[in-house]
Amino acid sequence: MKTSLVILAAGIGSRFGGGIKQITPVGPGGEIIIDYSIRDALEAGFNKVVFIIRKDIEKDFKEAIGNKVEKLCDVEYVYQSVSDLPIMTEGAKGRVKPWGTTHALWCARKAVHEPFLVINADDYYGKSAYKTAHDFLVSLGSGNASADAGIISFVLKNTLSENGGVTRGICKVNEKGFLSDVEETYNIMKDDRGAYTLNENGERQDIDADSPVSMNMWCFTPSIFEAAEHALVLFLMSLGDGGAKKEHVLPTLVKTLIEREEISVKVLSSDDTWVGVTYKEDTPMVVEYFRKLISDGVYPERLY
Repeated sequence: MKTSLVILAAGIGSRFGGGIKQITPVGPGGEIIIDYSIRDALEAGFNKVVFIIRKDIEKDFKEAIGNKVEKLCDVEYVYQSVSDLPIMTEGAKGRVKPWGTTHALWCARKAVHEPFLVINADDYYGKSAYKTAHDFLVSLGSGNASADAGIISFVLKNTLSENGGVTRGICKVNEKGFLSDVEETYNIMKDDRGAYTLNENGERQDIDADSPVSMNMWCFTPSIFEAAEHALVLFLMSLGDGGAKKEHVLPTLVKTLIEREEISVKVLSSDDTWVGVTYKEDTPMVVEYFRKLISDGVYPERLY
């Protein structure tokens, strides 16, 4: 069965200091996080990769990763552009940055026609997460799944940065193992007391560090594109003054669909260790993490 890996790689990475963090080397042979993600996905059974990028990083991106992957499997490129919208509104004019992950996903509508997994380019999810996702997607494609979509969830405390706040989708799971809510939560930090964020008054609000969270590892079928388009139209029509700075993200899309009872999402938890690059200061830790994986025999010293 055809299954695609859709990689969100169009983010500018402002917290990374303006660099293209998606192509920052972390492996001894200059490998980037996406190299390891794709290797894990292909081993799990995925047979197509769709890169969602910006046109201005195309040359660097293909030199760093795309040209290599094209030798391993089917590859397609999708370009997230601020002007590629289902509707243009007055409030949408003047946008410079991409419109968020819901928009990125919608931009892939013409390239994906099979069950697919969405991931972030700068997140390392671990091998078993891809196997779990692939098996679920096969069940989706064959009509044997107990849900319309799936999410691979991670434990909040294992996804936080030592170097600043991060955004995570805090998940609520019902007694049957389905996602009942996902709340996009910004600027989550950690200290000796645990995980927390600050409210609008600057006051600390503690968060359960063992909460399941979304790391944008979603299992979908192509039916999600119609839902994304509808959500984007409503979002763009609602923009007023200053709206060009807002964005629409996948947790918000899924949350809305759940509230309307238009989708059921199975929560597939992962015990894998997540690592990622949010800030430049995260890079040495990630490099060291991959060095240990290689030392332990999880990956060869050179992937290619």
